[in-house]
Amino acid sequence: MEFRERLFDLRRQAGLSQEELANLVGVTRQAVQKWEAGTSRPDMDNLVYLADYFKVSLDFLVTGKEPAPSPALTVVNNYYNENSAHPHYEYKSKRTLFGLPLVHINCGFDRNHWARGIIAIGNVATGFVALGGVTFGLFTLGGISLGLLMALGAISIGIVSIGGIAVGLLAWGGIALGWLAVGGMSLGVYAAGGAAVASKVAVGGAAAAQQLAIGMDADGARTILVPLGGLKGAELKAAKAAIDAACQNAPSFIPWLLKLFLLAEGT
Repeated sequence: MEFRERLFDLRRQAGLSQEELANLVGVTRQAVQKWEAGTSRPDMDNLVYLADYFKVSLDFLVTGKEPAPSPALTVVNNYYNENSAHPHYEYKSKRTLFGLPLVHINCGFDRNHWARGIIAIGNVATGFVALGGVTFGLFTLGGISLGLLMALGAISIGIVSIGGIAVGLLAWGGIALGWLAVGGMSLGVYAAGGAAVASKVAVGGAAAAQQLAIGMDADGARTILVPLGGLKGAELKAAKAAIDAACQNAPSFIPWLLKLFLLAEGT
């Protein structure tokens, strides 16, 4: 068996496409295609990385034979192969569910290593629970985070979304867009924050809403202006009652949350 055939078998056993292997090594897909076609071979750095990644010896990868031990000598080979050009760590559990490993960790410093598993941790992660720089899944935590149920990240999109920029059914962030939006700048059906714009109820420093706006600067069909000292006494009760009336068809936590943003000195 030639080198090109061994590389092909190792790649297929690992479940990698040519493009995925190319991304791991840091070359083009065409380079991997040429290696497997036998028209070119990887350089020494890439051979060392391939041997380390596939957990085989360099001798086996290149020649197909393991080196014979010398009976006359005791040789201690201490290979430290973090591979300075490609520092990388990967763990994939043998147990699977729906064809995916239960746990897949795939992290490196110099490229987007992709983790795919029920629990996935990597530079790019896809899974039921995903953590990483860029994440996709049911529950996600990452720099850029896309979650079907919950997303947390600098930029996050999900049913429940928390982040610097948050988009979701329930969104909380510096800039928040959602059915219920809470943040420095918020836009939604119900919105609360420093600057809040809503189709129904907005509560904030500056508030604008079609139905009810409450804030130090307010614009809406009904407005309640909040003085610098905050609402108190009868004024506070009236504002809370107005929120309850405007949120009659909303879940009970909506008016409760909006009331928290009333600028008040008391309870």
